[in-house]
Amino acid sequence: MKTIIKFLLAAFVLSLVPTTYVCAQEHIETPAERKARQEREAAEAKRKREQEAAARRQREEAERKTREAEERAVREQVAREQAAREQAAREQAAREEAARKKREAEEVARKKREQEARELEECQKRLRVCGTFNEGLAAYADSKGKWGYIDKTGKIILPCLWNWAGAFNDGQAPIKDTNGYLSYVDTTGKVVITSELKITNSFSEGLAPVKDSKGMYGFIDKTGKLVIPCKWEDVGLFEEGLARVSPESFKWGFINKTGKVVIPCKWVGVGLFREGLAIVVDKNMKAGYIDKTGKVVIPCKWEDAFPFKDGMAKVKDANGNYHIIDKTGKIVE
Repeated sequence: MKTIIKFLLAAFVLSLVPTTYVCAQEHIETPAERKARQEREAAEAKRKREQEAAARRQREEAERKTREAEERAVREQVAREQAAREQAAREQAAREEAARKKREAEEVARKKREQEARELEECQKRLRVCGTFNEGLAAYADSKGKWGYIDKTGKIILPCLWNWAGAFNDGQAPIKDTNGYLSYVDTTGKVVITSELKITNSFSEGLAPVKDSKGMYGFIDKTGKLVIPCKWEDVGLFEEGLARVSPESFKWGFINKTGKVVIPCKWVGVGLFREGLAIVVDKNMKAGYIDKTGKVVIPCKWEDAFPFKDGMAKVKDANGNYHIIDKTGKIVE
């Protein structure tokens, strides 16, 4: 029994002794082994340090890349926001510019409308006070009593420079200057004919009536030359190669462009030739029509008569009724 107890105590004591000691009791480490062990431990420690450094570098690189990505994302977001602001600003500027141009265009259009309205009003005023249009122009007197010419839109073509202006015929019109002398101007306003004789009316078929100091009428050509002597008490314009003339009151006939009397002066009144016929009034104050030979082709039985147009003329009978007749005198309407 005592032996068993001693064995157990020995075993207990041995369990309290360190293993290294026990091992040491079994193997003593040599210096070379210790150096090798230390080198291994140093190498292992170095390897661990290098691994930890590499892991740290990897973590730092990952963190750097993450930061760079985040910073790049922030920069891109900022750039997008800046681009959006700039685009919005450009669009706003474009809208404002378009609105400005629209306002300017509307203002220009408004001023144009106002100007056109003023011009139209002025045109209408001019048209109300102008003479008869002939060859596209009409004489017009301004508020100062000066005369010029306008076209059918009311636009002033020749400025109001003259004391009087007549109708255009054959591209020329009579005007009276500030000295009271009559001349002829063309459509540019250039004086083309002057005469010592008094020019009394427009050119027609190349001739215009003039009056001498005794009050007698003749005709000049477009050079101002007197081609039909001043021996008539009154004359009209040439139409269809003939002009009415009167040697004395209530005596009318017709002359040709040489001044020759081709229809005797025996009528109380005559009109211009139209379509080969002219109105004549006899001593009974009745109207009819003659041809260019002086022959009465429609008897003088009408109270009033009008020139022929398109083969028809209007006449008035003794009862005051109007009719349409043809060139034979037949009532057709």
